[in-house]
Amino acid sequence: MWRVILLAVIQSSLLAGGQVFLKFALQKMLPFGWTRTFWLSLLLNWQFACSGVLFGLSSILWLYIVKHYPLSVAYPMISLSYVFGLIAAMLFFHESVSMMKWVGVGLIILGCCVIAK
Repeated sequence: MWRVILLAVIQSSLLAGGQVFLKFALQKMLPFGWTRTFWLSLLLNWQFACSGVLFGLSSILWLYIVKHYPLSVAYPMISLSYVFGLIAAMLFFHESVSMMKWVGVGLIILGCCVIAK
């Protein structure tokens, strides 16, 4: 079952990476509107494109995981994306992370290890 953890780490990393690129893209985007300018700015935003690629790769890997592992094991592993998201928020967006959030991260990791056994 350690293989599912490795695959879940990769899948969750891709998912969190997609979220990071999406946040970067949204910070640069114009306010939403049904205008040609808005849609061109969206389509020409390379961070938005990267987020789509990472979300797509994450989804493909998720399909593989769900097909080959019990859902009761695979689904809780998605919570690893919260771990990577928190680390990314700290590294890329300089958000502060409280001790209680780190305790939560530790519990998520512990829970994934327990479920995988």
